[in-house]
Amino acid sequence: DIERRYTFNTAIAAIMELVNALSRSNDESPQGRAVQREGWRAVVTMLCPIAPHITEELWQEFGEADLINGPWPEVDESALVADKVTIVVQVNGKVRGRIETAPGTPREDVEEQARSDNNVQRFIDGKTIRKVIVIPDKLVNIVVAG
Repeated sequence: DIERRYTFNTAIAAIMELVNALSRSNDESPQGRAVQREGWRAVVTMLCPIAPHITEELWQEFGEADLINGPWPEVDESALVADKVTIVVQVNGKVRGRIETAPGTPREDVEEQARSDNNVQRFIDGKTIRKVIVIPDKLVNIVVAG
């Protein structure tokens, strides 16, 4: 956002999304802590053009020197590919469950998995299903009558 549109506010908003995700992380395994450390290092690096003085201090806390002349974080395209997606399941527009599937799972399989969810079953048992709306990799809405 800074390079393309010169908009600091959207750049900060994107960095804040990462900060919020890192703050919510509670994986204490060695691998989880390594991912968190890499994330915090990326936050400090991306804030450097906006707040150079404090980020240099934070960089030194990581045991590093000379952030201002260091490399910019590189995108790992393979990390952007999700192996699971969480799909919200609604009955008559109200969230009744969540299911996890592989991205691109066929509509019929997603619908079957949504219908078999225990909580969803409570709201559709004995009722006539009028319509099932499936938005791939995002949502299943089961419309019932009765």
